[in-house]
Amino acid sequence: MKAIIYCRVSTTKETQETSLSRQEEELLNLAGKNGFEVVKVIREQASGYDLERDGILELLDLIKNKEIKVVLIQDETRLGRGNAKIAILHCILKEEVQLYSISNNGKLELSESDSMVLSIVGMVEEYQRKLHNIKIRRGMQRAVDKGYRPEKNLSNQGASGGRERIEVPIEEIIRLRKNELTFAEIAATLRGFGYNISKATVHRRYKEYIDSLSE
Repeated sequence: MKAIIYCRVSTTKETQETSLSRQEEELLNLAGKNGFEVVKVIREQASGYDLERDGILELLDLIKNKEIKVVLIQDETRLGRGNAKIAILHCILKEEVQLYSISNNGKLELSESDSMVLSIVGMVEEYQRKLHNIKIRRGMQRAVDKGYRPEKNLSNQGASGGRERIEVPIEEIIRLRKNELTFAEIAATLRGFGYNISKATVHRRYKEYIDSLSE
C-alpha cells in the first residue's frame, strides 16, 4: 500500500531538525515493517494549533488520490493540537485513509474522548447533507406547485449529460422570483436541475436585471 509520512515539530529552531530527522527515520522503519510504499515524506516546523500549514494542506490534498491508503505519524499530536487536531483527523479518516503511529507501533488508537468527538462531527456533517438535500427538494416542489415547469422553461435540459451548467437564463430567475420564491429557494431549485449557482449569484443576477430596468 502507498503511504505518506508526516513529521512535525512546533518551532523553527535549528535544534528541532534532529527531532524531525528522528521522526522520519522511525516512520520509515515502521513503513518498512508493514510493507508500505512511502511515496512522500512531509517535514514541517509549525505550531500544531495552526491549520494554515503548508505541510498539512499538502497532506490533505495528496490523500484525495485514492491510491494513498496510509498516513504515518509519530502520534496524533503531530497532526495538530486541540480543535485543529480533531478537524484534521476528521478530514483524513473521511477519505478512508488509515493512520499508523510510532506511539502505537501500528494502527493509531484514538482516545475515547477523541473518538466520541469525531463521531459527533461525522453525525453533524451527515445531518447537514440531509438538510441541504431537503432544502433543494422543498425549493423544487414549491416552484412546481406554483406552476414552474422546468422541462418547458429550461433550454437544453439534459443536453449536457449531467455536467454542471454555469450559465443560468436570467428569465428563469425572474420567473421564479415572481412566483414569490426566496433567493435561497431559487438557487436550491436551479441546483436541483443541474445549475451550479449560489444564493449570492441569484441575488446579484436579479439585482442587475432590476437595475437595468431603471436605467
